[in-house]
Amino acid sequence: MGAPPLVADRPGTEPLLHGEPGPGTARCLGLYAKLAAGVTVVTARGEDGPLGMTVSAVTSLSARPPLLLACLRDGSRTLAAVRARRAFAVHLLREEQRELAGRFASPAASAAERFAGTDTRPVLGVPVLAGALAWSVCLTEDVRRYGDHHLVVGRVAAVHVGGGRPLLWHDRRFGALTESGPDGTG
Repeated sequence: MGAPPLVADRPGTEPLLHGEPGPGTARCLGLYAKLAAGVTVVTARGEDGPLGMTVSAVTSLSARPPLLLACLRDGSRTLAAVRARRAFAVHLLREEQRELAGRFASPAASAAERFAGTDTRPVLGVPVLAGALAWSVCLTEDVRRYGDHHLVVGRVAAVHVGGGRPLLWHDRRFGALTESGPDGTG
């Protein structure tokens, strides 16, 4: 016997479960917009050349073994290449790379347009973007679908960390870190 369905605590409030688990998509997206994240571009080698997309849901998963987790949109060409080639790169962008992030996020941009004017080099057969704050090349450990995205777990096989400040995504726009003064003011 399962747990009873959740209901509103007070009259006039939204039930927690109504037809399907959780609140509506718009409310969830509102919550997700408040999650600050470093902006990354995930790249992979496709059959016809390099592929890539902007991804804000990337996180460290384990130090031993070194694992990263990236959430890639279902149906994306980059996800298909990650699955087929079993390798991908994650690039943490610098705060001055907003245009690059926007280009890799554009659903209208072709792969050639996304990579146009961008220096890349192969590392372990994966296209790596020059100038990123940090990057890692990962060997695909696992891919699992959850909703409209796939969780991709990669074992870090190569890594580079440079200096600079990360580009951030918060409240549906790009942002940057600000320095705090000694008294805690910005």
